[in-house]
Amino acid sequence: MEHVHLAALDEEDLYSGYNDYNPTYDTEELENDAAFQQALRTSHGRRPPVTAKIPSTAAGTRSFGNMAARVPLPSSMGRPATGAISDGISVARPMTAVRAAGYSSSAYRGSAFDPLGQSRGPAAPLETKNEDTPEEKVKNLEKTVNELIEESCIANGRGDLQLALEKAKEAGRKERMLVRQREQSASADHINLDLTYSVLFNLASQYAANDMYAEALNTYQVIVKNKMFNNAGRLKVNMANIYFKQRNYPKAIKFYRMALDQISSSHKEMRIKIMQNIGVVFVKMGQYSDAITSFEHIMSESPNLKTSFNLILCYFAIGDREKMKKSFQKLIMVPLGIDEDDKYIPPNDDAHMNLVIEAIKNDPLRQMERERKAMAERFIMTAAKLIAPAIETSFAAGYDWCVEMVKASQYVELANDLEINKAITYLRQRDFNQAVETLKMFEKKDSRVKSAAATNLSFLYFLENDFGLADRYADLAMIADRYNPAALTNKGNCVFARCDYEKAAEFYKEALRNDSSFTEALYNLGLTYKKLNRLEEALDYFLKLHAIMRNNAQVMYQIANLYETLEDLPQAIEWLMQLISVSPTDPQALAKLGDLYDSEGDKSQAFQYYYESFRYFPSNIEGIEWLGAYYIDTQFCEKAIQYFERAALIQPTQVKWRLMVASCYRRSGNYQKALETYKDIHRKFPENIECLRFLVRLCTDMGLKEVQEYATRLKKIEKLKEIREQRVKSGRDGSARGRREGSAGSENGQNCHVSSAKGERMSSKLKMLPGVNDPYETSPNKDIDASYVDPLGPQIERPKTAARKRIEEDEFADEELGDDLLPE
Repeated sequence: MEHVHLAALDEEDLYSGYNDYNPTYDTEELENDAAFQQALRTSHGRRPPVTAKIPSTAAGTRSFGNMAARVPLPSSMGRPATGAISDGISVARPMTAVRAAGYSSSAYRGSAFDPLGQSRGPAAPLETKNEDTPEEKVKNLEKTVNELIEESCIANGRGDLQLALEKAKEAGRKERMLVRQREQSASADHINLDLTYSVLFNLASQYAANDMYAEALNTYQVIVKNKMFNNAGRLKVNMANIYFKQRNYPKAIKFYRMALDQISSSHKEMRIKIMQNIGVVFVKMGQYSDAITSFEHIMSESPNLKTSFNLILCYFAIGDREKMKKSFQKLIMVPLGIDEDDKYIPPNDDAHMNLVIEAIKNDPLRQMERERKAMAERFIMTAAKLIAPAIETSFAAGYDWCVEMVKASQYVELANDLEINKAITYLRQRDFNQAVETLKMFEKKDSRVKSAAATNLSFLYFLENDFGLADRYADLAMIADRYNPAALTNKGNCVFARCDYEKAAEFYKEALRNDSSFTEALYNLGLTYKKLNRLEEALDYFLKLHAIMRNNAQVMYQIANLYETLEDLPQAIEWLMQLISVSPTDPQALAKLGDLYDSEGDKSQAFQYYYESFRYFPSNIEGIEWLGAYYIDTQFCEKAIQYFERAALIQPTQVKWRLMVASCYRRSGNYQKALETYKDIHRKFPENIECLRFLVRLCTDMGLKEVQEYATRLKKIEKLKEIREQRVKSGRDGSARGRREGSAGSENGQNCHVSSAKGERMSSKLKMLPGVNDPYETSPNKDIDASYVDPLGPQIERPKTAARKRIEEDEFADEELGDDLLPE
């Protein structure tokens, strides 16, 4: 470089400054500039162009590289240099292609890199809204009212009707505040009518949902009378519905017709629904002709299932056979508007279509189709059962006509169900032969119908105690449809009747595997385990059944009985109390509850429930006997008399009730009435020894002349009884001797067994005769007096009478009969 000639500072160089440049404009190295590439990839490169600024003094005096010592040429002084400094001031020009986004000109040289402008500090805070202005108050109130309406609707959807009504009332109060606020702010012209309508309509709906019909009608009236609300006349339908609930049928029809007049013919569906409501109201009023007019108009305009069924009911009410037939034909011709089941059969070769069908075959639309079809079938079956006896001379001919009509329609599969209903109708008419013949016609039909018919036949024969045929048809039903829970249950019943409880339980379990909610199998399974003495398992099944059938009295009784068997009396009482809450007039349940309280020693509660049972079933001998014993035990013999007299009316051949009546008179001190009662008993039962003994005792005590006559009769009857007992004793000895002699041969042994059985039967019959062992016993060594039974019953853990307890207190106990009155 030392050999290069350098021009002097004061020399003019025409080409000076052309090779000098600012490195900022070097674009060749931009691809290797990491900061520049980062700026392009991030938001730095998307910032808006920086406005050119006048540089500071320091920036203005800064030289460009090695050009600081050079004086520019006069030729270059006339034009502004790019990015150069002119007179100490940086002239900024618009951004060019050589300046990258995020960078600035010389104005920022020497400052830190800050493309986001963070050094400028936080932004100024936003201007706060003034909440006190009338406009803001109105907006806040409108928002609050809308929120309250939504909360009211949501609460109604959840079933919380009281909360929904409270929210609706609060919305009404807020809306009135809003109207006043608008009036105060001189903006009454901007009242939100839609909001007012929403508040009033929601309030009326909530009043109606809470059965506050008067308030609802008043609110609806406010809406209807306001001419500023569009289409408010439609709400008269709601008012008519309220009148219908109040059974004010004339006003309901009036408002339905007013609503019908205010709805244009373009709203065809709404008009049809209102006319259907009018027809239903006419039916409620018994004006079937007017109802038929409404229904016929609907069927001509837009036929549907409900209207067609209602039309059949009206013609049935007036007894028009031909119209019933025509209406039934219209019913089965009503289009359902649903797709065929073949649509949901997936093709094997199209995987995409298989997925689509799998997704839609159980979607809500498909479920709605099933519900509509099930409703149509239910209407057709009900209508057929209703009109079949009325359209022909016999119900069988009517059923046959209905079956023929159904076979020619789109409901072909219902024809078999109608045939089965025909058989069931025969059963209700006690015509079992015709029912059996009708059901046997299905033996050659398809499996589903065959299984149903065989199931009904099996149950029919089971009710007739023909378990062989019942078992046979149960097998046929199972062969036709192994998954039929009713058939499996019938089979289990047949096995249960043969006392094969283990096998019966298996059939019941299989029925439950096919249908876990089949209540008959569940109940029978509980009974089966109860027979097998597996009480805990039986209790589990009955509790499961109770979860399905919450208010079934039979299930509750079985649970209470199992707890009683398990000696858990508090639980048994609890379940019986639940049973009584469901069936408060069941005398057996009341008597059982009284018995449980009696077992626990609570006589007062036991008396209460026994008395309630007696009120509902005065002919229950057990209840009558307990009540009579209770009064005797509490020393109120006079009150016990009426119960024993009722028992004597119910069982006039049982002498014990009359003896108890006489004993009550005797214990209460009414000896004359007791004597008359004993005489009456003796006239009706002249061989009753106990009655004669009391007659002898009473006549002796009262000094009556008939004492000798009754004593003589007593002697004769006692002798007759001794002879009978000797015959029985000799018969027993002969039978024992016959058994010993005939032990070598089977035939003789069989004869001895028959003889012994006869002797035992005679002995048991004699044991049923009234006994003679009583407080008047004077000859304890005689065998004749050993079989005496007190008329008030034996002493048990709950004494049924007070006779045994008062033996020592009996006024006749310490006296002895004279020798002239004793039997020889």
